[in-house]
Amino acid sequence: MIKKTGPVTALGAMSGTSLDGIDAAVVITDGHTISGFGDTAYQAYTPEQVDVLRGALGQWPHDGLADVAELIETAHAQILSGFDDIDLIGFHGQTLAHDPANRRTHQCGDGQVLADVLDRPVVWDFRSADVKLGGQGAPLAAFYHFALAKWMGATRPVAFLNLGGVGNLTLVDPSRDAPEDAGALLAFDTGPANAPINDLMAQRTGAGFDADGSAAAKGHVDDAVIAAFMQHTYFKRMPPKSLDRDDFASLSQAVQDMTTEDAVATLTAAAALAASHAISFCPTPPHEILVCGGGRKNPTFMAMIAASVDVPVKPVEDAGLDGDMLEAQAFAYLAVRVARGLPTSCAGTTGVRAAVSGGSINRPVADRRLIQT
Repeated sequence: MIKKTGPVTALGAMSGTSLDGIDAAVVITDGHTISGFGDTAYQAYTPEQVDVLRGALGQWPHDGLADVAELIETAHAQILSGFDDIDLIGFHGQTLAHDPANRRTHQCGDGQVLADVLDRPVVWDFRSADVKLGGQGAPLAAFYHFALAKWMGATRPVAFLNLGGVGNLTLVDPSRDAPEDAGALLAFDTGPANAPINDLMAQRTGAGFDADGSAAAKGHVDDAVIAAFMQHTYFKRMPPKSLDRDDFASLSQAVQDMTTEDAVATLTAAAALAASHAISFCPTPPHEILVCGGGRKNPTFMAMIAASVDVPVKPVEDAGLDGDMLEAQAFAYLAVRVARGLPTSCAGTTGVRAAVSGGSINRPVADRRLIQT
């Protein structure tokens, strides 16, 4: 059991829709402020594991996914067992399907399994409560972004842009006292990011991504495909709003007959334009855009975004942060908030009716026996 007040050492794990592997990171926090950062680790999925996960995309628990869940749980147990002196674990699981319009979302993996294997309390199933109350269930890192803006000492609005499989944006007003305060946060998915690029590179070349944006840099963007892409109704909807990994399957289909370079250039341009278009929804323009996720390592992607906005676009490392680990850190931070009954989402981040504390806490067998006695 974790102590009721003061900072605790929390370990978060994130396996994103890019399907590259698992990030794990430690944050020391009381659920409000960040006291420090700890160790980090990354474990890549094997090609065989990626094939299993990719084949399970779009499936729900009733589809019979015991083997997939075991893969996810085993892989997480392997990486998380390498950390010592941890009070609490935040386990996101693997998103296989997301359908907030019908109040359902599926992150595969069981927190009780990990609690028993790792002998630590595990917070998991972060999204279901939000979705059941009418929220989008995503993005969830926004409350952590608010804490990071405070940690940075930001005094003007700042945007965090995560370029994972799907892109998402958080606008933070650091003048507010708490993340659930009116006007403190606006968060939403921007559109596809690395997922279609990674899928195409895997299909065409066997590589998992466009290293250094080199393929996109050599290709020519198809303006007609981009124009059709931006007509999607998603870009007209007001935030908060969220996406499933494959909501823009038509974009991938539109580039199938292009050369690899032209296809990747077009997919990258589409993702960049979606991200820059998101800025138009911000009621107050951000002072800067801090980019995290794998996309920040793609110079072509970053240059395309920078060319489309009027504010500086920087990797989060410029603010002293670890762009590879921000989402894993977020679920460590959120785990502490769940354990202490604090909100993890609100109207400005997911559109949920009222601020809600999502997530379930599972305790290891020894802890449960202690509580029972």
